[in-house]
Amino acid sequence: KDGDMEIYDNNRKLIYSDNSKTIKSTLQKAVKDGADLMDADLTGANLRSADLNGANLRGADLHDADLRDAKLNNVNLSYANLSYADLTGANLRGSDLNGANLRGSDLRGANLRGSDLRGANLRGSDLNGADLNGANLRGADLTNAELHFADLRGADLNYADLTNVDLRGADLRGADLTNANLDYADLTGVKGM
Repeated sequence: KDGDMEIYDNNRKLIYSDNSKTIKSTLQKAVKDGADLMDADLTGANLRSADLNGANLRGADLHDADLRDAKLNNVNLSYANLSYADLTGANLRGSDLNGANLRGSDLRGANLRGSDLRGANLRGSDLNGADLNGANLRGADLTNAELHFADLRGADLNYADLTNVDLRGADLRGADLTNANLDYADLTGVKGM
């Protein structure tokens, strides 16, 4: 319908439509209506400060999206493509990011407390000052990521690849680094090691 905002999945199948003027308001309405947004194509979407708490965005394509200060608590983002997305200051507390692609994403100051990031691709991501307290990063690829002053207390980093990671000033007290690869990591001023 003319003037409607539409959300399609990665196969170009329409999954939600309404008469909102922006993709942000359409998406927020879809979440409130309980719409299943699995595999939604939201590439490059401006979702700054959007309230998407509890949404199912499993497998969604959010490549290059603006999610600064977005509310993403308890969101299913497993296997989603968030590569090069701007998630500065976003609240992802308790979210499922299992197997998600966050390569090159900006997560400065993001709240990822208690989130599931098992097997996630965080290569080259900026996680400076991020809260990863109690997060599950088992098997995650953090090669070349920046994590200085990040809170990783109690995080599960079993089998995580931390090659060439900047951990200056990070808090790793109680973190499990069993079988983690710390080759060439900068551990200057790290707490808990």
